[in-house]
Amino acid sequence: MTALPPKFPVTEAEIARVVAAFYADVRAHPMLGRVFAAHVSDWPTHEAKVAAFWRNSILGERQYDGNVMATHQDAGNVRPGMFETWLRLFDATLARELAPDQAAAWSALAHRIGRSLRAGVVERMRGEGGVPLLR
Repeated sequence: MTALPPKFPVTEAEIARVVAAFYADVRAHPMLGRVFAAHVSDWPTHEAKVAAFWRNSILGERQYDGNVMATHQDAGNVRPGMFETWLRLFDATLARELAPDQAAAWSALAHRIGRSLRAGVVERMRGEGGVPLLR
């Protein structure tokens, strides 16, 4: 089986650096820090899993074993309105850690994934009468 070409040029080391920098920012963030702290006790293992996700998404590796949608839907404390905050923080990390063309390409991918995750969380969260909860 022939591997697909990377979606854009980025190295495994750059992916690991972005993931580590992002989660350092997440741990310091007043809202996102609490959300992640409720689920993550082993940050190195979490970061390794997320880096594998991004290597899979960007480089076409097949090392990630997980279900991102189910994880976010089942977390219990992830709300649709949090994705905008997550993406702003991620974009800031990308801009700080990568060349502009790499940051722009990765940001576009992250925003597509974020829209999908947000939609999945909204689909699971229903208010009275089945109305989707958007915040």
